[in-house]
Amino acid sequence: MTQTTTFKGRPAVPGAVEGSAEVSRVGFNTCATYVDVLISGSDSGICQDHDNKDLFGHDLADKIVCIPQTIGSSSAATLFMIILEKGIAPKAMLFANHIDSLAACGILMGDNWLGKRIVTVDMLGPEFLDTVKTGQNIRVLEDGTVEIIT
Repeated sequence: MTQTTTFKGRPAVPGAVEGSAEVSRVGFNTCATYVDVLISGSDSGICQDHDNKDLFGHDLADKIVCIPQTIGSSSAATLFMIILEKGIAPKAMLFANHIDSLAACGILMGDNWLGKRIVTVDMLGPEFLDTVKTGQNIRVLEDGTVEIIT
């Protein structure tokens, strides 16, 4: 029997998507995650951040990435645009906390300038990360509702 647990957040970049969750309970360092894309021009969405034990080595392309917040340098905004252009971006970014300015900048620039969207919802609360598990199916609705399907 299918069960659904629902959370309501703020749709920073609204959209409706469904996919598999990739979950980290530590800050998401965009630069460290996509360092190979930046330095060598790689077309891989595999997380290269050795400090993020939850995501290291996982392919984040077309996944729904569930995190508390992003951390790292100002290159994050540019990296979001690069991974969108290369087609290796997550389908969605779901934030337990408020979205930070670097992530918001890159995600919004990709949406506005490239016409490529990472559906983004923030303010889902700490209980969201206590509930969701990597590999679970997630449905995100336009209004910021997030359904974890188990």
